Amino acid sequence: MDPTNQTTPKRPSGQPIYLIAAHPNWRDSRVNRRLLASARSVDGVDINDLYSCYPDYCIDVAAEQARLAAAQLIVLLHPIHWYSMPALQKLWLDDVLSYGWAYGAGGQALRGKDLWLVASTGGSESSYHPQGYNRYFFDAFLPPYEQTAALCGMRFLPPMLLHGANSVAELEIGQHAETFRQRLQSYPLWSELDELDKCPDCEVPAADRPDDLHAATPGQPRQGWAAAQSSAVHEATGLGAP
Repeated sequence: MDPTNQTTPKRPSGQPIYLIAAHPNWRDSRVNRRLLASARSVDGVDINDLYSCYPDYCIDVAAEQARLAAAQLIVLLHPIHWYSMPALQKLWLDDVLSYGWAYGAGGQALRGKDLWLVASTGGSESSYHPQGYNRYFFDAFLPPYEQTAALCGMRFLPPMLLHGANSVAELEIGQHAETFRQRLQSYPLWSELDELDKCPDCEVPAADRPDDLHAATPGQPRQGWAAAQSSAVHEATGLGAP
């Protein structure tokens, strides 16, 4: 069935979406660029293009935490790089999902939300096989995403993937982008959500956390890594403002 001919239910009010897109070179993108364009056509989707927003890698932690707190669905949109996420997306996780805010003692800000991975791979689906050159089914690379969601009290939704991004036909990319648009528009009216298990509790003992001058206290955002490094350099060199 042609997905463009289907009637898509509209998302109920009060179910905002925050989409974090991470691609270091949009001009070379065949898939993620189309998906980003589709997302921009859906009302109620807050979109952040990380590489455009933070070209200096200095992430505004407080602003990011505010956008996360306002959303019910958090979407990670990116190509798979070395079986993981692009570098700036990883830094975003390190800085924004801080102890005492996203997880650990007092870290309740994301509890009850949904996390959805929308990703593409350069390799074909058949390459993610014990007899393929990637040696594992793609599911083997998902636990870091799933456990990140669990540690923060979020449900990890079934990912939306497109393999073979470098060679897949334009028609298939277009159909994939339209399906993505429909999914965003209809969230949370997805039939499979009722079948998902609740997120397991993952309590982090305070003893497992080292003393950290930049760690967040409950309700207080942590300073971003790049900003912290910049401050340290300024203090050591005397270049900072008096």
